[in-house]
Amino acid sequence: MPRVSALNVEAAAYRPHALHGEDAIWLEKNCYGDLWIELLHALGLEPQAMLPFTLAVDFEGDQWTFFKPPLDELRELYGIDVQEMSVWRPLIEHAVEQLAAGKIICTEADAYWLPDTAATDYRRQHTKTTIALASLDVEGEWLGYFHNAGYFELSGEDFRSLFRIGAPADPAYLPLFAELVRVDRLVKRPAQELAACSLGLLRKHFARRPASNPVERFGERLAHDLPGLQAAGLPHYHAWAFAGIRQAGSAFELAAAHLRWLAASGPAGLLPAADSFEAIAQGHKALILKGARAVNSGRPLDAVPLVRDMAQAWDRGMAALAEVL
Repeated sequence: MPRVSALNVEAAAYRPHALHGEDAIWLEKNCYGDLWIELLHALGLEPQAMLPFTLAVDFEGDQWTFFKPPLDELRELYGIDVQEMSVWRPLIEHAVEQLAAGKIICTEADAYWLPDTAATDYRRQHTKTTIALASLDVEGEWLGYFHNAGYFELSGEDFRSLFRIGAPADPAYLPLFAELVRVDRLVKRPAQELAACSLGLLRKHFARRPASNPVERFGERLAHDLPGLQAAGLPHYHAWAFAGIRQAGSAFELAAAHLRWLAASGPAGLLPAADSFEAIAQGHKALILKGARAVNSGRPLDAVPLVRDMAQAWDRGMAALAEVL
């Protein structure tokens, strides 16, 4: 069976989008958001336009919003249709058929078998993540896939294990969630038209912003949870920080980048808000490092000034947007 490809991409030649550039505050945001940044980039589309949803992130009590691009907005902006896929047979069989038809599959996967996670999960721990299957060679046991900040390849044992090829039947195994991405009606809008459409979405998500300052609420919860985090140790802290600090910091970094992108062709009044949100992204980067040191050493962590500054930046940023939108 020959190689089947929904996208002709070469990992060795692939260059990530600027949102994943070396100067990014958070190189990786979250697996689903990162995947869409790179997938849109590989399709020749501008992912900056999809980012208005980051304005609505909120502190949910034990985590920040795991932000994801709304699927209806991907269709509105780019003509991309995403539907849940019924995995009623082995995923590899679906992948062969759908990729050959020019469709991309986004699927949950075990990072244990993803070599691009060599610095974290690969062959170390089983962690759920999301990848996009773009190119496949069953006989050669090879896969090209989008994940986190780029496009990668895997083969051999990783291929067989990822797709459970040769694994014994297990009645307790449940198929992972997967989505079918159709790009046959792709729309490549002129830059001004795309920005205008995105600005309309920005107004919608601004109206959905949290009713109270989420950074203040996060700071209160941090003060309450810190003794327990120190007692639980670094592994627990890293899980907590991924669901909290990283989600908030990376969301506001994307929000700032989006506002600067819009300001290049629209209201210059968006720039003060961009500066405020970037300060929040930087503040969370400092906080995640300070928190790790405090948990590791058991020493006190005075996060009050840092959280206060970020909370004030949230107020300033939202107030600046209110004047423009």
